[in-house]
Amino acid sequence: MPAPYTGGCQCGSVRYVLTTEPIGVGACQCKECQRQSGSAFGMTMPVKKETLTVTGLTRQFTRVAESGNEVTGVFCPECGVRIYHALESLRDVVALKPGTLDDTGWLRPKTFVWMKSAQGWVAIPDGVKTYERGA
Repeated sequence: MPAPYTGGCQCGSVRYVLTTEPIGVGACQCKECQRQSGSAFGMTMPVKKETLTVTGLTRQFTRVAESGNEVTGVFCPECGVRIYHALESLRDVVALKPGTLDDTGWLRPKTFVWMKSAQGWVAIPDGVKTYERGA
């Protein structure tokens, strides 16, 4: 599906427009993504920060990842849905949460990262690259 892409949180208080194609789509199996998503993994879609326009009030939460990177999650303060996160080490890129897209039917992860923490029952699709840690 070609750009632009639109999306937002569950309650509609936060909306966004992405004007270019994503850099990629992946699934992270780390324990923090499992905790944040409430599932077996978290989806991630890196995009160039300058191509993402977010409207509505957001809040932030910053933590230090196992990799040592500072990760700042940006979310809706009303419904709690994470919109994206940013790594201190990649200032020009943010990782949009693709489940927040209005149309998710085209999503297919190309990579699965942090497989060392993966739940044993998660099936890896054919052709998807896997990494024990980050890519």
